[in-house]
Amino acid sequence: MSKESIKLIANNKKAYHDFFIEDKFEAGISLFGTEIKSVRMGKVSIKESYVEIDKGEAYIIGMNISPYEMGNIFNKDPLRTRKLLLHKYEIEKLLGKSSEKGYTIMPLQVYLKDGKCKIEIGLAKGKKLYDKRESIAKKDQRRELEREFKVKNL
Repeated sequence: MSKESIKLIANNKKAYHDFFIEDKFEAGISLFGTEIKSVRMGKVSIKESYVEIDKGEAYIIGMNISPYEMGNIFNKDPLRTRKLLLHKYEIEKLLGKSSEKGYTIMPLQVYLKDGKCKIEIGLAKGKKLYDKRESIAKKDQRRELEREFKVKNL
């Protein structure tokens, strides 16, 4: 048995704050040589990115991979649209759900799994303001309980 080695590169905390994540998928990303070197150095941002499905293919738009410093003419545009590698049935499921009102497809995290760059995308439904306040209140309450528990155990 081989253990999967996973190294987190980028995380999208804002997606969890602004959206309810209903379903998650793991996808590969089609990258060029200098881009994967930048990913391995951790120079990735997925804050303003989103996933779009066009002609049966999934693409990530707005994902920023900084140019590799040692690369020269081989560097690509940092904000270019990149193809996601998903199975046909996963793309069809995402397309069906995302066409409903209020649903979108968000990138959640980018990581290296056994040397390959993977992205976790989620089917997300937008939160209303009162939902966000409720989430913040739950986090504060949980944090307070953890503090009390820590004080009691000392």
